[in-house]
Amino acid sequence: MGTPSPSACMEIKDGTHVAKVVLMPGDPLRAKYVAETYLEHPVVFNDVRNMLGFTGTYEGKEVSVMGSGMGIPSIGLYSHELFHFFGVEGIIRIGSAGGVGEKVNVRDVVLAMSATTNSAYPSRYGLPGQLAPTADWEMLRTAADIADEMGVKTAVGSVYSSDYFYYPDPEVSEKERKAGLLAVEMETAGLYTEAMYAGKKALSILQVSDHLFKPDHLTPDEIRTSFHEMMEIALKTAVRIQG
Repeated sequence: MGTPSPSACMEIKDGTHVAKVVLMPGDPLRAKYVAETYLEHPVVFNDVRNMLGFTGTYEGKEVSVMGSGMGIPSIGLYSHELFHFFGVEGIIRIGSAGGVGEKVNVRDVVLAMSATTNSAYPSRYGLPGQLAPTADWEMLRTAADIADEMGVKTAVGSVYSSDYFYYPDPEVSEKERKAGLLAVEMETAGLYTEAMYAGKKALSILQVSDHLFKPDHLTPDEIRTSFHEMMEIALKTAVRIQG
């Protein structure tokens, strides 16, 4: 038994809890990898629908890591519950992305300042016009500073959060590139929308797994286990923003 949420999509196991800052990869197996590789004494707090969540410590501070699933509706659901039901103050998405920017290459780290989207998700909150889903400045600045300290080159700018993996418009990638977008993925706009309306913090730190205009790409196993720079920037950011 555990502590159920109103939607029953999460059930916090007895004797466990969620930290104030949560790292969220899309793949729950990446959450498991991060917990087992980087956290001290990780404990599973959720395994409903196999959306694994762990809490442990990193550099003396408590941090959680949990899968979000794929797409804006999935990360929207889990981030909403974490923000509203379990006292989470900040979420850092750690995910893969497809590069579209000319100066972005495979394995590069992208800090998503904002997220353009074709999803109707942000509009459902009723703001006239179009919401601009945007990262928390403190998190963004902290992550950029940490990357500089680590000697990791990052690209900071806007990304495209798509509801489509197989987009019906074959010219969409060229349109994204012309708009100056750095990369395309499927979750950031939903996370930023939830954080903005909850008055909480969010940031997407992405590592490029393939490029829509270049031949390089990574395998699914490489994506799950090789993004060490992204993971370490995210973990150090989670620690630093807690003071």
